[in-house]
Amino acid sequence: MASAATKQAYSREETRRLLKLSEKQLASFEAQKLVPAREYYGFKELLALRTIIKLRQAHRPVLQIGRALEALSAKLEYVDDPLTDLKLYADGKRIRVEVDGKSMEAESGQLLLNFDQAELTKLLEFRSPTPAAAERDQRATADRWFQKGLELEQTGAPHGEVIEAYEKAISLDPRAAGAMVNLGTLHFNARNWRDAERFYVMALEADPDYPLAHFDLANLYDERGDRTQAIHHYQAALAISPNYADAHYNLALLYQGSNQPMKAVRHWSTYLKLDPASTWANVARRELAKLKGQALVPGFRR
Repeated sequence: MASAATKQAYSREETRRLLKLSEKQLASFEAQKLVPAREYYGFKELLALRTIIKLRQAHRPVLQIGRALEALSAKLEYVDDPLTDLKLYADGKRIRVEVDGKSMEAESGQLLLNFDQAELTKLLEFRSPTPAAAERDQRATADRWFQKGLELEQTGAPHGEVIEAYEKAISLDPRAAGAMVNLGTLHFNARNWRDAERFYVMALEADPDYPLAHFDLANLYDERGDRTQAIHHYQAALAISPNYADAHYNLALLYQGSNQPMKAVRHWSTYLKLDPASTWANVARRELAKLKGQALVPGFRR
């Protein structure tokens, strides 16, 4: 029986349907750390996603949104989450925020209406230079380098520049698992298996509960013909994120190719429940039909 918390939450698929988001868009918001990766979303998380969507519809770049959130978190220490606790909106090329009925430019902190001294102190007082604050600042700088790497990838910049950005993120934050995974994928695409494996393993050491790192490492082992390790890491990804559709898809193929039809059927069926309408779903239905007809023919790995 589902818990009360689960009943009050929306699944990832329901959230995407409600907000008219593609999985690629949602994954992009997560990769750029605008929102944490989740399988279930409550009302507060829906509000945060709606704010991001409105800013994107106003043609505000993801990098600018990230900078605005980072600046607000630094300036307004009493705010837990700017996306849900404040009113953010686009004004031309700027992102503004309303605080107690007054407006401020989110990135620069420039006041757009007069505040009294008490409000100025409350709004613009920076954190004391404690070791914890210094660490937060360093991690924020690492996040900027990570986002820079994403931007360079998306614009087709030379691989050397992309790699340099991700490596700077890791040097500033040894727990930057996202940068490690992306570096691993760059090496994977270049068929540098050893370097790809090294960065995927580093990502799991930094964050053992990172399903994408397990999934990408499984893809690497699958590509190298190590089915045992591939299955292990696909299963690890599903243990963390049971609704990880692509992991179900690839596991189904592995089990089908290993002559384990019952396991393959189970994962094909689960995949189709999670992703019934995509092009890949047509492949899954075809392979499932083959299994039911006892014709075990491998498909195509995603």
